[in-house]
Amino acid sequence: MNQLQKAPDAPDEGTNEASLDQLAGLLKAAGDPLRLDILRVLAQDSFGVLELCQIFSIKQSGMSHHLKVLTSAGLLTSRREGNSIFYRRAFFAPDHSLSALQQQLFATIDQQPVSAAVAQQLQQLHHERSEAAQLFFSENAHKFRAQQDLIASYPVYAEQMTQLLNSTPLPDRHLVLEVGPGEGEFLAVLSQRFKQVVALDNAATMLEKARCYATEKNLRNIEFILGDTRSLHEHKVLADCIVVNMVLHHTPSPADIFADLSKALTPGGALLVADLCRHEQVWARDACGDLWQGFEPQDFTRWAKAAGLDEGQSVYFALRNGFQIQLRQFFRQANF
Repeated sequence: MNQLQKAPDAPDEGTNEASLDQLAGLLKAAGDPLRLDILRVLAQDSFGVLELCQIFSIKQSGMSHHLKVLTSAGLLTSRREGNSIFYRRAFFAPDHSLSALQQQLFATIDQQPVSAAVAQQLQQLHHERSEAAQLFFSENAHKFRAQQDLIASYPVYAEQMTQLLNSTPLPDRHLVLEVGPGEGEFLAVLSQRFKQVVALDNAATMLEKARCYATEKNLRNIEFILGDTRSLHEHKVLADCIVVNMVLHHTPSPADIFADLSKALTPGGALLVADLCRHEQVWARDACGDLWQGFEPQDFTRWAKAAGLDEGQSVYFALRNGFQIQLRQFFRQANF
């Protein structure tokens, strides 16, 4: 071969230089203890700038600088929720040259526990989010149906969720749990298919609405529990199936919900979720008490995997008002 000729498989110098620059940026971003702590906290949740300032007790200017460095390195991505910018981990495509390094970095970070001070701030922040959601439903229970109709009323997804439920293989049909039953309509579907039904809600006014609906429809196999998913262990709930209809976009930490519900499932049990896909309808936060403007499908996939759940069927359908709903099916791993 002529020495002046370039080998056919030689890497392009421009591409190689860009990769080295990106590698240097990633290593620089990961070379700061605070930025590693930020990545650790963002393992299963997303937070706004001010929330991260609260968690780490630092000024906004300093936090914004660290977030910019992490984002430029491809370790974080951002999205707008109302008037706030929320940050979360970013993930390179599987064929990206730095994908393996990024995954190993995240895996190593996740093995480190958060400090007691950070854990306390996280708990306080989740409490504040939960209180805000409970207050909204307490003050707006009388117009719950009208608000739901603005986005996705029960009839819009009920038939599809029922079909998904009917096609889901289950180890048994002894106990089913519905988280956030709303006004109780889907309890009638569950009551016919399972020996026992548990309805869980952390808003007393909404739980009472569901109870009244069950009484009206003469549904006698339902137990009502006031509390959140963390209380399921206390009540010794172990379900063959769990249904969560249009609830997660109201919850402080959807990732924690996945973890809690996985523990409340029997081995081989199924978790069925109906919720909004990511959207840009900012008004839904104030009008309907939404904490999240829907979710990317990979959000659910990632949270489920971390909770020991295997992914099953997925159904997506668009609504006339511009929203899109995702119906997702997950199964608890027998050895998790």
